[in-house]
Formats: sequence, structure tokens, C-alpha cells
Amino acid sequence: MKLLTFHRNNMLQLGIHTANGVIDVAQASDKHTGIPRTMDAAIRGGAEAMKALQGLAKEPATNWLLNEQDLQPGPCVGNPEKLICIGLNYKRHAAETGMAVPTSPVLFSKFNNTLAETGESIPLPNNAVQYDYEVELGVVIGKEARYVSVDKALEYVFGYFTVNDMSVRDLQFRTSQWLLGKTPDKFFPTASYLVTADEVVDPQNLGLYCWVNGELRQNSNTADMIFSVAECISYISQYMTLKPGDVISTGTPEGVVMGMAEKNWLKPGDEVIVEVEGLGKCTNRMV
Repeated sequence: MKLLTFHRNNMLQLGIHTANGVIDVAQASDKHTGIPRTMDAAIRGGAEAMKALQGLAKEPATNWLLNEQDLQPGPCVGNPEKLICIGLNYKRHAAETGMAVPTSPVLFSKFNNTLAETGESIPLPNNAVQYDYEVELGVVIGKEARYVSVDKALEYVFGYFTVNDMSVRDLQFRTSQWLLGKTPDKFFPTASYLVTADEVVDPQNLGLYCWVNGELRQNSNTADMIFSVAECISYISQYMTLKPGDVISTGTPEGVVMGMAEKNWLKPGDEVIVEVEGLGKCTNRMV
């Protein structure tokens, strides 16, 4: 399934994308029992919530269908407790930055203030210059994970999404800690869809793309990851408990501004589009 959220009556409503339109889950749940009404409830509801949503997606739902073009999308990840990112996780990206290939996953965090939605304007702070884009494969955890093995790690994934893990390089490298350059407001815009794990056959064989003002800047594949999605989940779970709804952003491939000889950093007016194969696009304009 492709789940999404949309704004209505000052709330984020849950929807299911279908070929005929978006199923308004809240409206449908008035006629059914056991159907989660929010993205957080869907993620944290376990197998029963998933079964209820799958059943709803298969029903004729003419009275509950909305035109997706009429909806204002919201972030697709709900309200995560933890938002963990992986740095330098693509071989060619490490090479373009001149940094050593990591021997263990490089972890840093973002906060909920960075969440934004496709179509939303992204404010560039006036206290820096080096604004950069990063298309990434995002992962949402679906059940509590602690000390999980690599072989079992993907069983803990609820779904996948497209994200732009934006960075401010002059703040990122001001000190040895990356946090300042990663956490400005709205610097983690997501595409509309959270695609459930059963629809992603192989997370290590997905195309990643980024366009700036129509120019293709990033064109790679998750096969170039240094640490696979499963390895990242397993590694993190050795040191902290991953909970349903937690987000992992798995790193960006080559093609970022930081790796270019001529560094044309993002500026107000620039439009950035990121896409992961099968997961949808995220489009934002810098202001």
C-alpha cells in the first residue's frame, strides 16, 4: 500500500493511494471497526492495523474517494520518536567528498522540527551560505527492535519513503559535530507516500534521483550503499531500542554540491525535486 497524510480541518488525516483516488480512511472508519485513523496508529498498530487497511484498500470505496490533486499533502512519517541519519553511506559519495570510507555506520540525528512536506517552501537561514540537497531512501520502523541480526532486520521495517536530507555544509563542518548543519527548520522534507515494506522487493536495488531547477544532479542506486538497510537497522539496534515510528535515513549518493568542483549552493528560488524509484517525488522551492 501507499499510505499518505493530508491536511483537513487543522488536522493530518490518513489516506490510502489507489488508482482511482485517495481513500479517506477517517470517513471509511466510521463504517468499520479496527481501522487506524492516523499514520501513527497505522505504524504502531501492528499486524491487525495493517490487515484492516489492506481490507479497506480492496473494497469498492466510491463514497470515500478523494481527488489527490485537491489535497494538501502532509509529511508521510507521522511523529517519530527518533530520526536517525546515516552519513557517508555511498561509496561514490565518500569518494567525491574526499573522505575515508567508514568502517562502521556514521550516525547523526535530526529532530521533528526538520519535518516538511512536498510542495512546502523551505526557508534558508540567513546565517550560512552552503545549502545542499541529498536524496535518500527513508525507512520507518514497524515494531520494537533491539539486538536484531542483519538477517532479520528487514522484518522490522514498516515502510519506505523518499526524503531530501538537506544540509548546511558551513555549519555542518564548523565543529566535529554535524548536528548544527543538519537541523534547521524544514530540512527533512518527505514525499507524499509511505510505501509499505511488502511492496518493496529489494531496498538495495532502487534508483535515486535529484533535480535542481530541472538539471539532473544525482542519479544513482541503493546498490552503492556501503552499509545496507538491514546492516544499518541491525547496527543501530545494538546500541538503542528502535521503536515503531522511528525513522532511519540511509545516506545520499554522489552528486551533491559539496562534491562538485564549482560549488553552486542552493539559493532562494531554486526548486529541488528528489525521487526514489517506486516511492514518489518530493518537490520543494527554497525561499
